[in-house]
Amino acid sequence: MKKIIKYLFLALFAGFTMVSCDFLDVVPAEKASDKDAFSSPKAAERFLYSCYGYIPQINMVQTCLDFSGDEIISPFTQESYVKFAEGVYTSGNLIISYWNDLFLGIRQCYLLKKNITSVPRIDQATIDSYVAQADFLIAYFHLLLMKCYGPTVLVKETPKFDTPRENYLSRMPYDECVAWVAGLFDDAAARLPETREGNEYGLATSTAAKAFKARLLLYAASPLFNGNSDYSDFKNHDGTLLMNLTYDPNKWKIAADAAWEAIQLAEKNYSLYEMQPGTFSSLPEPKDQLIRTLRFSFMDKDNCREVIFAETRKAGPLSIQRKSIPWLKGGGWNGIAPTMTMIDRFYTKNGLPVDEDPEFDYPNRLDIVTIPEGMEFAEAGKQTLRMHLDREPRFYAWVAFQNGYFECLTEKEKDAYAASFNAKRAGGKKWLTGFLKNENCGLYDDRTNNYSKTGYLNKKAVHPGQAAAESGKENNYEFPWPVIRLAELYLNYAEACVGYDKEGYPAKGMPYLDLVRKRAGLPAVKDSWANAKHPFSDYSDGKGGPNGQLTNIVRQERMIELYQENHNFWDIRRWKLGDIYFNVPVRGLDINATTLQDFAKIIELPDQRRFDAPRQYLLPIPSAEINKNPNMVQNPKY
Repeated sequence: MKKIIKYLFLALFAGFTMVSCDFLDVVPAEKASDKDAFSSPKAAERFLYSCYGYIPQINMVQTCLDFSGDEIISPFTQESYVKFAEGVYTSGNLIISYWNDLFLGIRQCYLLKKNITSVPRIDQATIDSYVAQADFLIAYFHLLLMKCYGPTVLVKETPKFDTPRENYLSRMPYDECVAWVAGLFDDAAARLPETREGNEYGLATSTAAKAFKARLLLYAASPLFNGNSDYSDFKNHDGTLLMNLTYDPNKWKIAADAAWEAIQLAEKNYSLYEMQPGTFSSLPEPKDQLIRTLRFSFMDKDNCREVIFAETRKAGPLSIQRKSIPWLKGGGWNGIAPTMTMIDRFYTKNGLPVDEDPEFDYPNRLDIVTIPEGMEFAEAGKQTLRMHLDREPRFYAWVAFQNGYFECLTEKEKDAYAASFNAKRAGGKKWLTGFLKNENCGLYDDRTNNYSKTGYLNKKAVHPGQAAAESGKENNYEFPWPVIRLAELYLNYAEACVGYDKEGYPAKGMPYLDLVRKRAGLPAVKDSWANAKHPFSDYSDGKGGPNGQLTNIVRQERMIELYQENHNFWDIRRWKLGDIYFNVPVRGLDINATTLQDFAKIIELPDQRRFDAPRQYLLPIPSAEINKNPNMVQNPKY
């Protein structure tokens, strides 16, 4: 097992990431005058790791707003990501905010650059490596700021403690931010290694720098940031317009070319993950080799060469895994449930949307059917809904449904203990999932928490080696979480090529989307859509564009492949679709039902979901920061 560097050092610097203050006037956790901060090479190494500690931890679901999209719903209403999805946040009541910590991380990186040469007995190669990593992180922190807040402050040097208030930095136009950050990623990439192994796994690489540059440019080409008339009055106090209001199709080409450059570099060392026969032989479920590939994917940390940059800090006992597996007291919290919107996104077995496949009985999808023999993903002979049959492999790998299986460890549970919670085994390595009110994944025993709100459970990022521990026992399977992986690069390239829609770019990009589909066990787009209700097989210029059918195909593929990987919340925003997807009631099956016939109804949940367009496309800057800095303007309508 690889030794993950940040596991060891994050605890030493936990205090650094818990503070919240203005980046221009705070005394940082490590000051240049602290004699110990740069007193030795080991101290300098710890300081470098503290810089990484400011990256928001995206594998801790309860405090990560990335999970506030429309993919899932949970009963854990006390958690920040659930509250954030309610849309009641303001500049004075942020719920979740990254503004201060990201600027503190930028300051920490500049302090390292300023002081690294003063470290006794440090060699030049180490100095060069640390400075390159600091520049990578400075670019990455700015990228995150732009993703959240749009035009941002560009911090190009160490902030000075004695800066007069009237000289505090103002926000820069978005396009200028993009150009500067892209250039810094390029500069850092020229000085970083292509990969990291062993103790260095999780540190910056040139491949990651090029990949993040490509993501940055894809966002810049997207409707939210490319010719958005909603921002016609978005200006600094001096009248500087912060968003370009003129749509520029060439931004898609720039994004496509950057993604292509990143792919060429990445493919030297990375490939789409495919599990080899015999891997994890002690965990035979799921049995199907394709489903095993999709289920283990980035969790097979010893063999996965797809993840380009990873979050290596532990998610801990409150991880997505413990909150997804079937309920057992003290061990499985049975709450993270895909919404009906997400369920409908998964394709049929023919690689088509459920309402486009002539072989899929969409009008009668809620009919009760008997699960046939030979279906490895559900209990043969039991009943389920028609729409759970004949779906694509990713559906079966990542979603638990009525009388389907949830592959995770169960053999450590005593029969009497499991039976007391109405939990049903389907062999020693998987649970049978039931979502009716009297079944273990539903509202059994009138639970007010720890149940599925929609009649489904999430399986993605839940390792089949994860166990539902008995009360008082700790059992959590840890693995690096993908921040960016090769499949995203392929999807970025396809989207950018379709967006450019000239000079043959759509035809260049779609084969890379087909690589993702092939790994998922699906035909190429042309082959699938040739048999659709509304056939489509033309990649020629003029068939894509920001609103064309190809664009919709690319977006749906992305929302399926990157499900539960911190993209949905941001993608729907950059596509300017928030009022469509985030401002509607959550739908699911009727979990209050005690019979399958009553369960098989799509209902609206009472959960509050609001999205105020166009205001909430960007997050609010903390009001305290606006009050401190006379040159800072708030995002529109906050």
